Amino acid sequence: MRVLRFSKRGGNAIDAAVAGMAALAVTSQNDTGIGGDVFIFYWSAKDKKLYALNSAGWSPAGWTAEYFANRTLTGINSITVPGAVSGFDAMLKRFGTMTFKETLERAATIAEQGFGITERHHADWANTVNALRNDPDSQANLLVNNNVPPLYSIFRNPQLASALRLLQRDGRSAFYNGPIAQAIVNKIQARGGVMTMDDLSEFQSEWVEPISTNYKGFDIFQVPPPGQGWAALLMLNILEVCVPYHGFNLTTLGQNSPMFWHFLIESKKLAYADLGAYNADPLFVNIPLNRLLSKQYAAALCNKINPNQASTVAGPNLEGGTINLMAADRWGNMVSAVHSVFNVFGSRISVPGYGFVLHDRGSGFTTNQTHPNRVAPRKRPFHTIITGFAMRNGEPLMAFGNMQGAIQAYSHVTHIVNSIDLGFNPQASADAARYTHSQSATGPGNVSLEPNLRERVGTALQAMGHPVGTTNGSVGGFQAILFQRDPSLPEPRSGPGNKRTGNPTQEIPLNGVYRSASDHRKDGAAVGW
Repeated sequence: MRVLRFSKRGGNAIDAAVAGMAALAVTSQNDTGIGGDVFIFYWSAKDKKLYALNSAGWSPAGWTAEYFANRTLTGINSITVPGAVSGFDAMLKRFGTMTFKETLERAATIAEQGFGITERHHADWANTVNALRNDPDSQANLLVNNNVPPLYSIFRNPQLASALRLLQRDGRSAFYNGPIAQAIVNKIQARGGVMTMDDLSEFQSEWVEPISTNYKGFDIFQVPPPGQGWAALLMLNILEVCVPYHGFNLTTLGQNSPMFWHFLIESKKLAYADLGAYNADPLFVNIPLNRLLSKQYAAALCNKINPNQASTVAGPNLEGGTINLMAADRWGNMVSAVHSVFNVFGSRISVPGYGFVLHDRGSGFTTNQTHPNRVAPRKRPFHTIITGFAMRNGEPLMAFGNMQGAIQAYSHVTHIVNSIDLGFNPQASADAARYTHSQSATGPGNVSLEPNLRERVGTALQAMGHPVGTTNGSVGGFQAILFQRDPSLPEPRSGPGNKRTGNPTQEIPLNGVYRSASDHRKDGAAVGW
């Protein structure tokens, strides 16, 4: 409903997305927050172009190989520069019609007045309460009488409200040059870390070119590395080329077929093996994406899939907490955003006086100095968060995402296959059963199926050599907005008003219909007006 509030006031999809992510930074600190990072896609109806923003923070300049000779990428040494606030600022300044003053108001009010603790948030709090107790600021700000806030109680965060009010007044500079920056640096250095004011003040978000592949006539887009989204594109290529190579068709197989899931799992293994080998910050290493995302490369992998037997390949297995947020407006602009502090409550280390946890994205690095993702100064780590966008014939089709750590790339693929091969609408795909797979270097890796899916295909997959278990609720959460254009209607030729210029909002109907979806497994909602 917070997204609707800004839409009703005349804001566009970018304004609504920033307002929504800011509100979730208050109500869902277990997953996200202003101490995290953000990636977005923005479809500009005016430009008829898809834009991508990478606002993943970099490592401190002091994170040298020598620094980590006897340290691990944990705790205070897992905290990279938070990129979220810079990302919000970049989004609003390039495409928004409002400022932090308007878009952060609701979030600040919620922090002051409080919000109800839901079942899922309460469970995350309970699972991390001991770690939060280890940091005095987290203990004081996120616990009640040194315990988890009671289920369904009202939780207030006046310190976070103070941070948001500062951002409303002073903008981005409060976080990267001003008092919030100083508080971050003081906290990290007091705990033995090496982040400096320069590390924060010199960071900038990066507008990047989207990467894509065409899957059966549909263009599927991901934000480029260091995010893991390109593994989804590689998976789609493998499925498109290798399933018919082996004489099968995903449409005719369908979700009740063990072979359907066997191909998804085997393509995931191959894609994640390359992901683990190559993914890193492209400003530091050359990632051969042109080769990796070619159909010819996918064809060369087909012989590595045995339709009758599970294979063994190696790759990463990272987990984490994230939120996906989609927004669209009456002028045809669409946003696909992902915002995260990585693990549940991130580093579990809070900024004194400002009430937010710092993420632990630096744990996505490796200290192996022969690996492209090795830790280095001012470098961005391997990122699990990704967000997706689909187009057809140059027209926007769907903004989508599926949160939760390492599963995101192959969950994106499941939803694309559901949509294109099986004809599911977004909510049907959100409701459909899913799987998780743990990549392994010494075996086929464990497959976990949701209960109704295990009943249908578990025994047959086990016969193929897949170790099969049951998962309850660990398949992330899918959010999507699908746009279906009415070709009989003209395109809207005006847009939202702008509070900076005083231009009024123009009420021109959109030439189509939005259909949205939100996963029942998470605390999401699909709403519109």
